[in-house]
Amino acid sequence: MPEDKNIGLIAGNGDYPLHFAKAAKAQGKRIITVALEGETEPGLKTLVDGFTWVGLGQLNRLIDIFKKENITQVVMAGQVKHFRLFDLLKLDLRAAGLLKRLPNKKADTILGGVAEELGKEGIALVDSRIFLEKFIPPAGILTKAKPSKEQEKDIEFGLKIAKGIAALDVGQTIVVKDRAVLAVEAMEGTDQTILRGGKIGKGDVVVVKVSKPNQDFRFDVPIIGENTITVLHEAGAWVLAFCAGETLILNIDAVIKQADTYKLCLVAIKGD
Repeated sequence: MPEDKNIGLIAGNGDYPLHFAKAAKAQGKRIITVALEGETEPGLKTLVDGFTWVGLGQLNRLIDIFKKENITQVVMAGQVKHFRLFDLLKLDLRAAGLLKRLPNKKADTILGGVAEELGKEGIALVDSRIFLEKFIPPAGILTKAKPSKEQEKDIEFGLKIAKGIAALDVGQTIVVKDRAVLAVEAMEGTDQTILRGGKIGKGDVVVVKVSKPNQDFRFDVPIIGENTITVLHEAGAWVLAFCAGETLILNIDAVIKQADTYKLCLVAIKGD
């Protein structure tokens, strides 16, 4: 956990940056935020000490903001829509040079490159789960509903396949039914994968969400939120299985309550 009172935040979309800011504030941190245009929730501004909008391709400006505020440790919280990584129309010279040097344009490769550029300037990108340990459940069933024997078979089946796909850096979520894979996550994201799988399976599906082998939690954390539960319900899914000790559940009490309302089963499983 960072010892410096100051911490930088590169804020993507969703509620994750807001939860991080609240948790960091509770630890007495001063938060300087770079908000990504078209991604960051504007309401985050009221929770932090510094807030500046920056375009996705303005890497040098991002670094200059943190250096000016004497920030030496930065957290990257919230996603950037994957397809936007192919729509960087306003690259500065530093970002353009970085992309040119990368061996591929996978999200992790790009973000890893950004981490290296920050490191060159004495700014360390740190694990984004800091301050949020209470939102990371251990193994066990979180809800009143429990998986049936058939659903347990689907979870076991899906876990092996999901881990294999995640190892290839394709996606981290799959939808299964009766030991058949209905949908595999790619750039469309988790929600669309769940909805597509539910439509194909005509409901009664099981969703498995995993982390990658050697997952870099500095910029890539499996997250479940209230919207996830809504999407599961819309898709007719009855079970969501995810990796214990590695998955963040934002607003965890509200998420479990919502899942119980829909009679959904949430189960944290050992991912090994």
